[in-house]
Amino acid sequence: MTYDHSYVEDFAPAAGTLPARAWLDDDSGRVSLTGDWSFRLSPSVAAAPDDLKDPDVSGWDTISVPGHWQLQGHGAPAYTNIVYPFPLEPPFVPTDNPTGDYVRTATVPEDFAGARIVLRFEGVDSRFAVYVNGERVGWSSGSRLPSEFDVTELVTPGQEARIAVRVHQWSTGSYVEDQDMWWLSGIFREVNLLALKPTAPTDVSVRAAYDHTDGAGTLVVESDVPGTVVVPELGLEVPTGEHTRIDRVEPWSAEVPRLYDAVVRTEGGEVRLRIGFRTVAIVDGVLTVNGNRVLFNGVNRHEVHPDRGRALTEQDMLDDVLIMKRAGINAVRTSHYPPHPHFLDLCDLHGLYVVDECDLETHGFGYEPTPPDLPNPVMDERFRPDLVERMRRMVQRDKNHPSIVIWSLGNECGMGDNLKAMYAVAKELDPSRPVHYERDTEAEFVDIYSQMYTSPEDVAKIGEDTSSYRGLPFILCEYGHAMGNGPGGLLDYRELFEKYPRCQGGFIWEFIDHGLRKSENDQEFFAYGGDFGETIHDGNFVCDGLLLPDRTPSPGMLEYVKVIEPLRIVADGKDKVAISNRYEVLDTSHLTFRYVVEVWGERVAGGDLTVPEIAPGQTVSVELPPSVREFAEQSEAWVTVSAELTDGTAWAEAGHRVAWGQVRVDDVVAAAALVARAPAEGVAGVHGITVGAVTNARLDVWRAPTDNDAIPGVAEAWREAGLHRVQHRVVSTTHETGWKVVTRTAPPALQWGLLSTWVWSRLDGGVQLDLTVTPEGQFPATLPRLGITFELPKVDTVEWFGAGPNEAYVDTRSAAAVGKYSATVAQLQTPYVRPQENGHRIDTRWAVLTGAQGTLRIEGAPGLFGLTVRDWTSKDLEDAKHTIDLRAGDTTYVTLDLAQAGIGSNSCGPALADKYKLHTAEASISLQFRG
Repeated sequence: MTYDHSYVEDFAPAAGTLPARAWLDDDSGRVSLTGDWSFRLSPSVAAAPDDLKDPDVSGWDTISVPGHWQLQGHGAPAYTNIVYPFPLEPPFVPTDNPTGDYVRTATVPEDFAGARIVLRFEGVDSRFAVYVNGERVGWSSGSRLPSEFDVTELVTPGQEARIAVRVHQWSTGSYVEDQDMWWLSGIFREVNLLALKPTAPTDVSVRAAYDHTDGAGTLVVESDVPGTVVVPELGLEVPTGEHTRIDRVEPWSAEVPRLYDAVVRTEGGEVRLRIGFRTVAIVDGVLTVNGNRVLFNGVNRHEVHPDRGRALTEQDMLDDVLIMKRAGINAVRTSHYPPHPHFLDLCDLHGLYVVDECDLETHGFGYEPTPPDLPNPVMDERFRPDLVERMRRMVQRDKNHPSIVIWSLGNECGMGDNLKAMYAVAKELDPSRPVHYERDTEAEFVDIYSQMYTSPEDVAKIGEDTSSYRGLPFILCEYGHAMGNGPGGLLDYRELFEKYPRCQGGFIWEFIDHGLRKSENDQEFFAYGGDFGETIHDGNFVCDGLLLPDRTPSPGMLEYVKVIEPLRIVADGKDKVAISNRYEVLDTSHLTFRYVVEVWGERVAGGDLTVPEIAPGQTVSVELPPSVREFAEQSEAWVTVSAELTDGTAWAEAGHRVAWGQVRVDDVVAAAALVARAPAEGVAGVHGITVGAVTNARLDVWRAPTDNDAIPGVAEAWREAGLHRVQHRVVSTTHETGWKVVTRTAPPALQWGLLSTWVWSRLDGGVQLDLTVTPEGQFPATLPRLGITFELPKVDTVEWFGAGPNEAYVDTRSAAAVGKYSATVAQLQTPYVRPQENGHRIDTRWAVLTGAQGTLRIEGAPGLFGLTVRDWTSKDLEDAKHTIDLRAGDTTYVTLDLAQAGIGSNSCGPALADKYKLHTAEASISLQFRG
């Protein structure tokens, strides 16, 4: 037979599918089709043989379902952020359209007799047709949405059925699935054969509300097959469809995710439910849950794994939820499509607010294009049935999850009437939840006003003008772009969210890097756009998460954890700490408070701290134990107060730290500079200044550009100023109070420089450097860094006293605590997927570097310095495309910074705030070296 493939370029969403319904835990018979399928990939639709009636699969490959064919040896992944990798001419797609055929057999159980037999796909990218025993059943699209087909008449209980699925990489549906992620194809979620008994429910709707004024709950459970709703814990047994008021229930929230087990009983079987009573409302321009203002400490989460792509396991999903809960994250936006429904079950269970987003993005068309440009699909009425149906399918599938507090129409599509139609169907199906869409820039029809990557200054303006944008609640659906080293400046946002009631937090972009594991020459690394031979790609823009691809927390994640922690612990005078409870509903009765006193990083006292129960929103002042003041006369005396879980929870063990604060106990007195001693001996030459163990010291003004430097053009401006290729000239050397070396550091072809005066003096067992740097000429306004770099024989370990344990910069230092730390040189590096500036330890007091050839101790004399220790140069770091390009040699490179520019989030966000820039000006530092 000759197959009709016209559906590939059809504007319709599907043909032959069943109506959307809730994802249920029920008694339906189920045959899992997870596992190995026979697989054949054809280069185009036309090249796909017309043999699915009775295919001979003896020469076919085997593929795993769920999975993507590009990650199983067929074709290659491709990454774009905005642009489509094919011409824009809807509904048409390229003739070069890889088409994968999947075939397997399954025995239909005998007890399926009398039931409606349904073949259910949870997710297939991008469009697919289904054949059962040689007969075409139908086709569907909407890659991240379920599709069901009635195959009752095509199979026989007790006999084997042959199932064939033809999947097309490109289709008309691809035009509305232009999300910022890898293009990956295939059956990537589960497939099941179901037996739906005619006397059993197939769709159930739960509406469970909570009245915060009297603690009562209301419940109605509707079912397409009448039955009885039983909630044993509430002593409730009522017919389906009956509205019931319960005088007292415990509400569901992200902090206290109280669920009640329930069951719908019918003649044909049961449906098990987990009911959470909660009410979402907008009151006086503030979004509330159960009467409480919500502050979203959220993340945007794509479904991604470095080996499996979007084919996540239940363990992957649990890992993500537990990471979020332990981090203090309370909300997730499912960017930019509905997640696997099991993930939502976990959000219900463990407590995360969810913004459930429709499978829709059309960024590559531009926002509101005008002729002669093609209309965006959200403006094109030919796409309307598909877009409305996508919204309907999401709401119907996910409607029973208490964790979902907001529906979202999609992402970055501009504006058009199709979006209004989607909004209308969402409200028709579920008027209880507000609807979000960021590109409704004037808040024309949405219930929540939203922006992306807004500067703190503009967030403040929105917070101050409560009448703007119809007075709606305001959230940042994306901010804090976590690409590479960063994001910086998160604390500035948090302070605004707490200051302005309508500014209700936001969602970091994004949760995890999308790097895919790849191996070359037996070396593994994480790949990004362009690493698979794509001609059109957006490079490492796909790696912009708080987690590295293997789910290791980045320093940006640790910073976010600190910024959003639920308690704020700060100094309150000399003898007290102020503890503010920033929880939404929890008091502090579940926490144990402890304190530790350290002097120069050595513990000298500690114990439990008595703290009264603090209600949400309250602040108390807590007296530190009298013994703490005993250390006030010593220098670098610090007390750290921590709040820990007293008992374990479903997401963390007892003792898990949820918040901490650090207070300096001693009176900070500026130390006097040491009196100059006799001149040290050294050599000043072509490669720098060598004194004792310090070899080839030279001024350093360059850093390997971070993504936040490179993408917005900041690094290019620095290059135009010649900062990446400065040259060094020895102006003079004299022996005065010390060995005085004057150098000039300047770029070729330009008329500016940095005049440095290096005074080296002898100490007992070492030398002191007093360095002064003065800019002259037409110097640039800002610098990446200002420091000195020198070389040492291979260093193995570094011990330091200062901020740590992780890297920190001037705008990413909230998570850095003053203490004594130790690490190998390898551990000091952060393996960002694209190598860039990393590993800086701010506010170091002293450091000891140890290798096989000896030890060097460095101290501020007095004062602080930034410490970076690497087995490669900044040039090596800048030139590397992947971590495997960095190879350690026999030399270690040490940089001691007077200052370094902040990090920001300008890769996709506001420019670095002026207060975090390193402005070019005269500067000085004093350091001591003892070997």
